[in-house]
Amino acid sequence: MDALTWLTYVGVIFALIIFPGPVALLCTSHGLKFGRKQAAATVLGGVAASLLLMTISSLGLGAVLATSETAFYALKMVGGAYLIYLGIMAWRDTSSPAMPCPNAVAGPKVSATTRFRRGFTVGISNPKDLLFFAALFPNFIDVSQPQLLQFVILALSWLVIDFTLMSTYAGLGASISRWFQTPRRYKRFNRATGGLFMAAGGTLIASNQ
Repeated sequence: MDALTWLTYVGVIFALIIFPGPVALLCTSHGLKFGRKQAAATVLGGVAASLLLMTISSLGLGAVLATSETAFYALKMVGGAYLIYLGIMAWRDTSSPAMPCPNAVAGPKVSATTRFRRGFTVGISNPKDLLFFAALFPNFIDVSQPQLLQFVILALSWLVIDFTLMSTYAGLGASISRWFQTPRRYKRFNRATGGLFMAAGGTLIASNQ
């Protein structure tokens, strides 16, 4: 892969990843709630989901999904329902952020495994990402050259940028946590986060493609 092709790819995926989606929202929320270091498990979960989706797409299953309306519809319903579920949980959340105020209500401990699982599930919940990777990679792969190495370069580049930007979102959440130290403000944050998750889930379910 020549340098110009790689730099073009990096520019494209940077612009795509930095645009906030459900995973970025979750990382920001977990950064505020648990702190940046604890939210690293959430970030890794989202990155692992991206790796799995890229691998599945490279095996041609993304194209299969594009031709199977029933499979795509089923996965879309499951993914949308999960995002709505997360929204409801966030809306009803009464726990406190990583640096609670004296009057905050302490919530149950959330393990790193649970945070990882939530990041992974949100990351993999949108079947459109399979189609996205299936459409993106062929534009940057030279079929006259060894394709496996090119796929590895594209995938690793995505994962590094994805991890960096999602960690930045988690850090942003941690940095603004001081503004949500009162139960009232934190409740508003949870309501806003929950509303966005529910909106994302509803949009996914209602989409025609």
